[in-house]
Amino acid sequence: MKEKTVVVTGANSGVGLATATELARRGATVVMACRSASRGEQALKEARQHSGSDKLELMLCDLGSLESIRNFARELQGRHPVVEVLVNNAGVITVKRETTRDGFESQLGVNHLGHFLLTNLLLEQLRRAPQGRIINVSSGAHKVGSIHWEDPHLTRNFGVWRAYSQSKLANILFTKALAERLRGTAVTANCLHPGAVGSNFGVDRRTGFGRSVMAFLGHFFLTPEQGAETSVYLAASDEVASVSGEYFYRKKRAPVSKKAQDRESAERLWAWSEKEVGWAA
Repeated sequence: MKEKTVVVTGANSGVGLATATELARRGATVVMACRSASRGEQALKEARQHSGSDKLELMLCDLGSLESIRNFARELQGRHPVVEVLVNNAGVITVKRETTRDGFESQLGVNHLGHFLLTNLLLEQLRRAPQGRIINVSSGAHKVGSIHWEDPHLTRNFGVWRAYSQSKLANILFTKALAERLRGTAVTANCLHPGAVGSNFGVDRRTGFGRSVMAFLGHFFLTPEQGAETSVYLAASDEVASVSGEYFYRKKRAPVSKKAQDRESAERLWAWSEKEVGWAA
């Protein structure tokens, strides 16, 4: 990974921090895209310490704000005109229905729409690389997910699992549609399920809700480092240099749900997403 620039979203904790740390340890210049300055600074310190590398940098990016995403992309262009790897790792899960700054249901807004816009804004930098890679962190939860076309932002009948599984299905459909658009270029797009990882994901930072449960369940879950293995594999391995449009689990290609294979749904989601974020290629 030497001489390569990598962007990791949600790099302030959990799998994102572990991914950034390992890729920096392998020699990459890693941009840690984080929403919180204070948590980001602490994560940057940890990543430098554990990787033994000083080639990590913090940049603020709130995936729940289209303005923040555009500002981040503009600043990144000035710092790093070429990007070899983009790891779309950031994710949220909310027990109650919440919205982003732009009025999107938070899980669909952050987990899918934020990354949809960010990826499109960074495509030119990825195309400048000898070989660019886009990695979307999805989940096995996609298998019970549906895109609720009549009400994607779940203004009615919101349910935490309904919202989360929809966003994770969207990650895969986005990957499939993106891979088609990148066919014939030197840029690949793949997605993955990191496994059940014990982290602060799903813990309400304001109230601490869920912290004791996650602490207990953490004994049965993968560590963030184990959860990051497939992301690191897709970012660094020569074995997948020419692979695109696939879904991985434990560093191997894995099957997806029938809905995740629906090309018509992938194209419909792409068109809808363009309108939501105000993007036109």
